[in-house]
Amino acid sequence: MDHRHHHLKAWAAAAAAAALLAPAAQAQQTHPVTAAQRATAQQVAERGVPLAELAPRAPDTYVVQRGDTLWAIAALYLNRPWRWPELWGMNLQSVANPHLIYPGQTLFLDREGGYARLRTTAPGSAQQGPETVRVSPRTRSESLASASIPTLQAHLIEPFLAEPLVVDELELSQAPRIVAARDQRVILAHGDRVYARGPQGNPLELEPGAARQWRIFRNATPLKDPVSGQVLGYEAQFVGQATLVRGESVERSTNAKGEVQGEIVPATVELGRTVEEVRVGDRLLPVPERSFANYAPRAPREEVDAAVVSLYGGAAVRYAGQNSVIAINRGSDDGMQAGHVLQLITRGRVMTDKTDEDRPSLRLPNEPNGLAMVFRTFDRVSYALVLQAQQPVVVGDRLVNPE
Repeated sequence: MDHRHHHLKAWAAAAAAAALLAPAAQAQQTHPVTAAQRATAQQVAERGVPLAELAPRAPDTYVVQRGDTLWAIAALYLNRPWRWPELWGMNLQSVANPHLIYPGQTLFLDREGGYARLRTTAPGSAQQGPETVRVSPRTRSESLASASIPTLQAHLIEPFLAEPLVVDELELSQAPRIVAARDQRVILAHGDRVYARGPQGNPLELEPGAARQWRIFRNATPLKDPVSGQVLGYEAQFVGQATLVRGESVERSTNAKGEVQGEIVPATVELGRTVEEVRVGDRLLPVPERSFANYAPRAPREEVDAAVVSLYGGAAVRYAGQNSVIAINRGSDDGMQAGHVLQLITRGRVMTDKTDEDRPSLRLPNEPNGLAMVFRTFDRVSYALVLQAQQPVVVGDRLVNPE
């Protein structure tokens, strides 16, 4: 379909139909649930949420603004924003799909029978299908995915969709490496040209279909489970980006004895954006295909008991707060998905009871601290954005299902 010549209403209608008519088998692959669980979820979605779940000042109508996020709108309407799917009245097939909510749309709060649902048409309206949204010619040329509002503010997580990388022990050590700079400098930055080589038997070549855009990484730091002490993976430190200009080659020459000699000429790489100085020995990995996640904030279906593994930003970072990124010891192998909302629990500090002459050691109770949302998963590790935090978040803090 050519999105450049259709009205946004037609896009929304087509996308809505696709989401509703998606085969159950496809949804089953992404969200394996039993028939009983599916029936229960659909019943809840159709009914909505109890009125007691609404935020005290939940508006009857709201016009979606540019810059809004799904999480912000959910928090505007609900005491527990992760129950947004129930308020919106989505079925299981559409829970993980992009929401069809756009700037300019009016949302209507329907309170009926002790429950509330949010609609894009006024309660009792005869209008069928999605609301018509007035858009500018520039917006009309955009794709449906880019027009809908995001789950979170893009600038908070977009860098982390490409920068953090969890690898196995060998992957980074076998990646192409920077071997020299053009003018023998040790520290390099944006605009400099450097020379790189691929691993033995796999030279870094510039051929049709080969990667031209690369990311630069350093120091695969082990991510240790704070509970078991087991290494869950290795987090490679993102240094910057680079473009492959010329591939490796072999320059052959004949010496005075008539013998043919071959000298390796390393590949030429031009440095792009860097977050710190590039050094000889840093490793190169291809830039992944860019994707934009627009997922539904929701509580995990299964019970979760996770812990904070690390605070993104380097070893010097000891505390995380709102809008910080943390790594947790649960990944896709454990059922973690982008959009899962978890409650942060601060571990009670250990202290001495100074009111007792024997001075016994006490551990204060664990306390709820805020919320975090998973936005990127690896096999055994996930990255989450801290949405709310009353106290600093530290390594070892727990994450559980939100209450």
